[in-house]
Amino acid sequence: MTAAAGGAASAAAATAELARGVLAGQPRPIGRAISEVERDSGAVPDILRLLFARTGRARILGITGPPGAGKSTLVQRLAQAYRKRGVRVGIVAVDPSSPFTGGAILGDRIRMSEIYTDPGIFIRSMATRGALGGLARATSDAVDVLDAAGFEVILVETVGVGQDEVDIVRAADTIAVVLVPGQGDDIQAIKAGILEIADVFIVNKADREGADRAVAELSMMLDVSEPKAWRPPIVKTSAPSGGGVADAVAALERHGEYLRESGDGPARRMLRARTRLLSLLSDRFRRAVEARALAPDGLEEAVQSVLGRHEDPYSAAERLYVAVVGAPGERERVS
Repeated sequence: MTAAAGGAASAAAATAELARGVLAGQPRPIGRAISEVERDSGAVPDILRLLFARTGRARILGITGPPGAGKSTLVQRLAQAYRKRGVRVGIVAVDPSSPFTGGAILGDRIRMSEIYTDPGIFIRSMATRGALGGLARATSDAVDVLDAAGFEVILVETVGVGQDEVDIVRAADTIAVVLVPGQGDDIQAIKAGILEIADVFIVNKADREGADRAVAELSMMLDVSEPKAWRPPIVKTSAPSGGGVADAVAALERHGEYLRESGDGPARRMLRARTRLLSLLSDRFRRAVEARALAPDGLEEAVQSVLGRHEDPYSAAERLYVAVVGAPGERERVS
């Protein structure tokens, strides 16, 4: 056996051992697998191939909303409520990236210290690393790792960037939009794009003045919007004290029952699968373009051509597409 073949066999054996640890629910292999996912290592496709058949069992709950809404504290309380039911809980908290290290600015040990030592809860902070839409690029893979590890409920907390946080609709079964009174969010939220993705509204910090007004305005917005089969319930919570958290869990579970009994559940799963495949294909094409960036007809030459107005962006993009794919095909419009 050559050295290269021996190295490949050793790497395959290590990956298989890591996957076995994840499937056994062992914290260290779970953490290592998510680290591989987050740094986008070459082992990720093999890891996911070994785990994917054991996924699809967990309930994935997205927690989103504007900054300052108390999402982290609420996620902690929701996890504790599910633990009282005997449910194992995984948490993926997506944080802004550090401009210096690229890592998550907020650490999982700091933000949810009350539940960090619970063996039935696994918490992981992930950096956005420039990804738009409120989610890290590797979030879906991390969710798969936790799903395969046997966590029955996975809470995905988005970064908290306001109206751009809509990627969560493609990653979660049920989405809770968290708002807080007293900061203008109750007025602004009516125009915000994230309101359109809510399955459950949670007015957090409900002990503040204006909570009832926020609930009334949300209810009015639902009254005048186009009727849907599922009308999002509005729940008031006060996460620091745990007030209303049981009601929030009940609302989330009612939506889960609705998905199981209606056609919306399969439709959401299809959307998630389609979006994920398109994202992987897009990423693979981008990498192929970047790999030949310095070639005579590569990305850098195309950049200079567009910069000098020798070629328009659409023509340059089509030329790069043909160079990478190897066949002209139908003209693609790049927007």
